Amino acid sequence: MFRIKDAKVSLKFYTEILGMELVHKSDGGDFTNYFLAFPEEGKEHLSAEEKADRKFMREGILELCHNWGTESDPEFKGYANGNEEPGRGFGHIAVSVDDVQAECDRLEKLGVEFKKRPQDGKMKHIAFIYDPDRYWKKIRIVAKDGTRT
Repeated sequence: MFRIKDAKVSLKFYTEILGMELVHKSDGGDFTNYFLAFPEEGKEHLSAEEKADRKFMREGILELCHNWGTESDPEFKGYANGNEEPGRGFGHIAVSVDDVQAECDRLEKLGVEFKKRPQDGKMKHIAFIYDPDRYWKKIRIVAKDGTRT
């Protein structure tokens, strides 16, 4: 689960930029949890009711938690992303794509900020981007047979 400052900004990033879909929203006392996942291949034919019945029976569900009011609080500095002090510990999540460079080109055109591009450093098959709350997302290549290239 990622804590997010502004639900509108984060949902736009994950749905419009990364291509995930909102599968469930749950309001708590003073927070909202959003559950997102990539569209399921081969399930496009399912009705809305069938999709709702299986919303948590998918791989790779991402939970975002928005504590109400943080988006408009000028004193709120954001959450620890796990890669910097304070709060070092969590690293990143990974998203697999067929072509890292093509995906990086697409993300760059959309104005996404990069931590590392494929040409930076020794690992040419990966890139890292930031989400709106500065959490890292690793973009990596995985071949059609599931092996890393």
